Amino acid sequence: MCEATMEKCSPTVTDPRSMLPIWYAWLDPFMLGPIIQKAGLAWGQHPGELVAVWHNWSQDVWRWQGAAWQGWITPKSEDPFPAKEDDQRFTQAIWQESPFWDSIKEWYLFNTRWLQDTLYITPDLDDRERNLAAFWLRQWLNAIAPTNFLPLNPVAQHRALETRGESLLAGARNFLRDVAEGSIAMTDRDAFQVGKNLATTPGSVVYRGKLLEVIHYQAESDKVHAVPMVIVSPWINKYYVLDLDDKKSLIRFLVKQGFSVFVTSWKNPGPEDSELAFDDYVTEGIDRIAEVAREISGNATVHVTGYCIGGTLTSLWLAWLARRKEADKVASATLLTTLTDFERPGDIEVFIDEDGLAFIDRKMAQQGFLDGKDMAASFRMLRSNSLIWNYWVGNYLMGETPKAFDILYWNMDTTRMPRKMHSFYLREFYQHNKLKDPDALTIAGQKIDLGRITTPLFMVSTEEDHIAPWKQTWKLIPRVASELTFTLSSSGHILGIVNPPSPTSRRQYWQGRPGRTENPEEWFAEQACQPGSWWPSWVEWLAPRSGGMVDFKMSSRKHPRLCDAPGTYVLE
Repeated sequence: MCEATMEKCSPTVTDPRSMLPIWYAWLDPFMLGPIIQKAGLAWGQHPGELVAVWHNWSQDVWRWQGAAWQGWITPKSEDPFPAKEDDQRFTQAIWQESPFWDSIKEWYLFNTRWLQDTLYITPDLDDRERNLAAFWLRQWLNAIAPTNFLPLNPVAQHRALETRGESLLAGARNFLRDVAEGSIAMTDRDAFQVGKNLATTPGSVVYRGKLLEVIHYQAESDKVHAVPMVIVSPWINKYYVLDLDDKKSLIRFLVKQGFSVFVTSWKNPGPEDSELAFDDYVTEGIDRIAEVAREISGNATVHVTGYCIGGTLTSLWLAWLARRKEADKVASATLLTTLTDFERPGDIEVFIDEDGLAFIDRKMAQQGFLDGKDMAASFRMLRSNSLIWNYWVGNYLMGETPKAFDILYWNMDTTRMPRKMHSFYLREFYQHNKLKDPDALTIAGQKIDLGRITTPLFMVSTEEDHIAPWKQTWKLIPRVASELTFTLSSSGHILGIVNPPSPTSRRQYWQGRPGRTENPEEWFAEQACQPGSWWPSWVEWLAPRSGGMVDFKMSSRKHPRLCDAPGTYVLE
């Protein structure tokens, strides 16, 4: 989602969600028309630079032609325009060994690189215009790759001949199945079932409200730490990413360490829930689960862990409690990949501008919510080659069933966003970035100032996160008055968090207590790399803040068992 605006000259480069005729969207789905117009006007005002650009292009064409002819006569010594190391589209040998297919690949890569480079040097574009235009140009270039079309994909053609057309029939069946589902399958949907081989840690639902079910997990011994752990999962996805299976479950890991664990299982809202507000997620969400955990455990305080938007809610709630002089209800807070400053929210900013938000508001006004599939599609576009076109080729051209992968199944198990809450969140957090400013937001009757937070904090960010970039999450550090430990885990937004201890793990992390004024690069340079998972070091940090060992209680008279985990809301 992008904050880009085109103020310098018109016509402006706009987001594809702007109000354009339906027929235009079909003709130009990537909205390249406005981009081309803008670039054309800019280059027209700089004819000298334009001549130089076309001269460079003609020279590169000669290089491509020379390499192509050489490939027909002798093996090439090198590719003039090689694919990037992480580009998996042309790894099969035929793209290098066949002069015909090699020339097609090289022509595509050459023009792709030239178009993108030329866009970046286009005069009179500011950084936001450039980033927005580059994003939609990249979507178009990825879409027209020769690998995506049967007549231009030799590997798919060989597969069709080898299977006597069975791969094409299977691909057609896969296509019809995915059309019915409304999204391109990323994994074998039949391989998983929530409550059977996902979300299997034993527990019970001990509270059910209009916004969430609270799941309390069964302890593995009679004694647990006195301070219970409350986990606030993101409501843009289902909670069980933290409880995938026995080996990858953060929840089961905490249970094994002697914690009494409660988790939010958010309701999947429908049209009737359109008026649910962000205030409700504070009062009927995080504040409610903390109350349930305190009542059942009999302890006056809780640990709270928030993941992604759940961490943003946790940060806001800590400031909300501080304003109410109730900060002593929380023993510690852990923030996982959490944004509180949305100035540079990562790749998703290409969707956040007035056109895009107006489109989302209109769509939510019609149905009362934002469909999770729409949101999932936006996130997949951020990595379109690996998350869209890879599956397009595999599912339809090759006729393959995607491999069973639990995280991808969870990723496709989407949830909806209620209209009022989501509109507020996108505009006040992403567009206007008010959470970082003291008293700029009023939530559930209280002005929010992150500077009032004194609760001990354990922050975890991930090195390759494109949703909550770690240097952006860092910006909370100088704003709070807390004792704070910061951890940077290798990998990305999901795998850096779902990172269980394992003797074969290739993961690593950096951890230390940051000073108030040091910048993230300085902090990182001073940290020693630690092999493996950060989970054990987190438990070591929690232990002295968790009180003694007490008798475990699953439920209470006020909050009795309602049903077994994983409950009912997660299945909606």
